[in-house]
Amino acid sequence: MKVFLTGATGFIGSHFLKCIINEGYEVIALKRSQKSKTKIQLDKQPIWLIKSLEDVTIEDFFEVDLIVHLAAHTANVPYDTLENCIKYNVLEPLKMFYVASSAGVKNFVVAGSCFEYGKSGERYDFIPTNAPLEPTQTYPTSKAISSIAFYQFALEHKINLSYLRIFQVYGEGESSSRLWPSLKLAAENGFDFPMTKGEQIRDFIYVGDVVKKILNEIKTITNNPENRIKYSNIGSGNAQSLLEFSKFWWQEWNAKGNLLIGKIPYRDGEVMRYVPLID
Repeated sequence: MKVFLTGATGFIGSHFLKCIINEGYEVIALKRSQKSKTKIQLDKQPIWLIKSLEDVTIEDFFEVDLIVHLAAHTANVPYDTLENCIKYNVLEPLKMFYVASSAGVKNFVVAGSCFEYGKSGERYDFIPTNAPLEPTQTYPTSKAISSIAFYQFALEHKINLSYLRIFQVYGEGESSSRLWPSLKLAAENGFDFPMTKGEQIRDFIYVGDVVKKILNEIKTITNNPENRIKYSNIGSGNAQSLLEFSKFWWQEWNAKGNLLIGKIPYRDGEVMRYVPLID
C-alpha cells in the first residue's frame, strides 16, 4: 500500500512514519524544507517530497492509496492568529484534498484535536464524538472548522474519511514547552517544578498507543469498500488530573526537586475537563 503522509516531521507524525515504514508501507512524506528533521530517529527513510501543502500536484499522488493528514499549524501555545490558523489548518489542506481526489485517492485519515470540543467538554463525564464543538482558542477553532469542511468534502467526492480527535498525547519528541518533557527535564536535573494546582482532568495517552490506533484505522478504512465518514476519539479511556499525572512521573523519574503546586495560575479560559467517550 502507498501512503501519502503530511506532518511527517512533527511529534506524532515522526512516530507514525517510523511505524508504517517498519510495517512495510511505501510512504511519500511531505515536508516544507530539506532542513526539517523528524523528532525521532528513523530506521529507514521514506520518499521525501519537499513542498508545501498548497504546491502539491496530481502527479504527486500517483498510485497513492491513502492520505494520512497529521500536519498542524501552531498546535502548541502560543497559537497563531485565527486567520492564519484557518489558512493553514483548513484552506490549504482542503486544496490538497481536492488535488488528491482528482488523482483518484479515495481514503483519507485526518488528525483532529480534543480541544475542538472546548467548553462543551466540561458538560460531559465522557465526551461523545457528536458533542457540540465550542472551542475557546484560535488553533482549536480552526480544527473544528476543518472537521466540518472535510465532512462536506467527503460527501461531495464520495470518499472514505476517518477523522480522529486525539486527546492528551505525551512521549519522546514532544515539544519541550509541554508538560511531560518539561517535567522530565526538571526531574533529571534536580530542579523544582512550578505548576498549576493541577485540577484539570485529562485523558493522557502515550504517543506509541496513538500510532497503533492510527495504523488500525488505516487497515479498517482501506478494507471498507463503502464510502464512509467516521469520527473517533483517540485516548486511553482513563481520566486523570494533571496533578496525578505529574506526581506519577515525578516519582517514576526519582526526582530530587519539588513540585511547586499552585505556583502558576490557570490560563484564561482553561477548560477543566477533557475526557473522551471511546468507541
